[in-house]
Amino acid sequence: TSGTHKRVIVIGADRMSAITDPTDRSTCILFGDGAGGVLLEASEDDSGLIDFELHADGSGCDDLNVPGGGSLWPATKQTVEQRLHFIRQEGRTVFKFAVQRMAEVSLSLLQRNELTPQDLDLFVPHQANQRIIDATANKMKIPADRVMSNIKHMANTTAGTVPIALSEAFDEGRLQPGNLVQLTAVGGGLTWGSALLRWGTAA
Repeated sequence: TSGTHKRVIVIGADRMSAITDPTDRSTCILFGDGAGGVLLEASEDDSGLIDFELHADGSGCDDLNVPGGGSLWPATKQTVEQRLHFIRQEGRTVFKFAVQRMAEVSLSLLQRNELTPQDLDLFVPHQANQRIIDATANKMKIPADRVMSNIKHMANTTAGTVPIALSEAFDEGRLQPGNLVQLTAVGGGLTWGSALLRWGTAA
């Protein structure tokens, strides 16, 4: 909104295979490598980003993290042998957190803009797993045909999930100029947020 830039590229990318323990079935079957990007361009009409909301709560950091690494716990022979440089998560806790927070922040953002889930043309959530996607949509009372899901063939690419899903939705013809779209995600930290946008004409 400052008007200092006309075009901005936003990219989400992660190489989860580098930090996923192939012997840990609670994580290795979930994650994949991926990257996605979006080109944002200044517009004179009402298309584009409408509003967004972001949150972070460090008290849940132990529920989803990579214990080793950084200045706190630099890599040593011992940390590598203890497999401390692989991602770990408390599955049930993360599931409950993801559903609750994604629904809360999505509804909060809609309400702040005097909108409801029924006004959405497409809801694009973080592709963590199908159960989280379904539970979040059910909590918000969004019908399945207005929820984007590609988890069956893409897996959880973490930072890449939303832009990849958005790209696939566009390729499938599910995004038309003027559509109201909501992007919502949750991640390590723990962090969560949502963005509301009016789809414009693709360049």
